[in-house]
Amino acid sequence: MDDNNNIDFKDLWKKQTVSQPDMKDLLLRLKQFKAAGLRQLWITNILLLATTAFIIFVWYYYQPEFISTKIGIVLVILAMIMYVGVYNRLLAGYKNIDATQSNQDYLQRLILIRKKQQYLQSTVLNLYFILLGVGICLYMYEYASRMSSLSAALVYGVTLLWMGVNWFYIRPKQIKKQQEKINSLIDKFDEVNKQLEL
Repeated sequence: MDDNNNIDFKDLWKKQTVSQPDMKDLLLRLKQFKAAGLRQLWITNILLLATTAFIIFVWYYYQPEFISTKIGIVLVILAMIMYVGVYNRLLAGYKNIDATQSNQDYLQRLILIRKKQQYLQSTVLNLYFILLGVGICLYMYEYASRMSSLSAALVYGVTLLWMGVNWFYIRPKQIKKQQEKINSLIDKFDEVNKQLEL
């Protein structure tokens, strides 16, 4: 076979013009992702801590009689403290992203944040909703027991419907949105790293 007929595809691939993503745009998107992540962390902390303080105030002020109400309050507070505790582990991941890092470092940080997010979105969020759901139902029992059967069923029905909407509609949409944002950034940095290796 003639040597002139042998084509070096690797050499041809290296010579082609590759449309590299604009690094300034990519770093701006990373900066916006970090700012949004930190902002969401602060909002979640403030809301859940304020809710916990309000629940403790209600417990203290109204002095519930049933043990089920007290157990419900404890479960709700425990759910929120557990969620905030795990959620705050993302703080280090966001804070460790800075402008002095290499593309490979950005990629590794984003992959680590994605792993923590996936753990939070699956295991922790499932446990959170279970504790919250059981806690709310136990808390409501004392007050529902003083209502008519129809009113109690209506109150429980509306509460469980709202929890169902959160679980089956709002939660999956938020998870999908978060995953799309971080996956897009990871894909872009991965693409840049692969181009730099050529």
